[in-house]
Amino acid sequence: MKPIEVSAERDYGITFTDSWSRELKSLIGDRHFVIITQAQLRDRVKATFSEDSIIVTADGEEQKSLSTFTTLLEELALRALSRNSLIIGIGGGATTDLAGFLAATYMRGIDWIAIPTSSAGMVDAAIGGKTGINLPTGKNLAGAFHSPAQVIVDLGWLATLPNRELRAGLAESVKCGFISDSKILELFQDGFEKNLAEIIYRSVAVKAGVVSRDFRESFEREVLNYGHTLGHAVERDSNYTLSHGEAVSIGMVFAAEVSHVASGLSRDVVDLHYTILNQLNLPRSYKKDSWNNLMNLMGRDKKRRGQSIRFVSLKSIGKTDRVEVEAARLKEIYEASVGR
Repeated sequence: MKPIEVSAERDYGITFTDSWSRELKSLIGDRHFVIITQAQLRDRVKATFSEDSIIVTADGEEQKSLSTFTTLLEELALRALSRNSLIIGIGGGATTDLAGFLAATYMRGIDWIAIPTSSAGMVDAAIGGKTGINLPTGKNLAGAFHSPAQVIVDLGWLATLPNRELRAGLAESVKCGFISDSKILELFQDGFEKNLAEIIYRSVAVKAGVVSRDFRESFEREVLNYGHTLGHAVERDSNYTLSHGEAVSIGMVFAAEVSHVASGLSRDVVDLHYTILNQLNLPRSYKKDSWNNLMNLMGRDKKRRGQSIRFVSLKSIGKTDRVEVEAARLKEIYEASVGR
């Protein structure tokens, strides 16, 4: 697969390889570096790199906490990282979010490399320069734009994923299909297992293109939030028992229903959301009695606009819109569709 280039506050490449370690060693050279990786990947990383170069974090969203962030900043200082040093994030989206934010803030910004090991990380979290951590009041409320020096995608990592995690991460690819590349939707309908490599590659290309045109989310990059407005709230309301991708799946169904009401999206395209997400065995509904808390969480989100909530919606596949919908109308749509 050809590399994909991203133009942001600095240009960088997304390399596709069958040996992440070989590619990484060629990039490190003689620079001082530290690897941030999650607990379940420690042994695999240790097989190539010495233990004293590795900092291990918790698995999943737990690592994206303020306490972990400050502890790791202190650890970087104790290890005498300089402005010429390199941080390498190896793991799922939470790990690359954390590693990137450490790189953005340590000594006001040093280089970092992202090696995503999950489907969600490959097509979404590791690309685009958004880094950050969660606060008790909401997801990704502390963060910075800080692009990696390189992203290394090795599809071999996907073989290590539990089936549930692999499928959940592909919710981000479904999103890319609806907002930009209809071929991705065709590949899902044909069977994601045999088309996985092309789905990943096309999804990366969608995000790289959007980010290159609008790095700091002045307008166009908002399309990448399709399904995320409610999705982030569901993720938080579930106390992260639902993964990011599972919550985004629910959020996309809701966004499609909002689009049908507010942007004239056809019922056929709404139904296609249900069909593809069902094929991936991803959730399409959530607790009806959680609405008040979900609305409260969406009200704290970065996408709120006064008394209304701003949504990315669809007019048709590949044609996005922006709508602001009042709380009472959102409740009606939720209870008639997603709520159970």
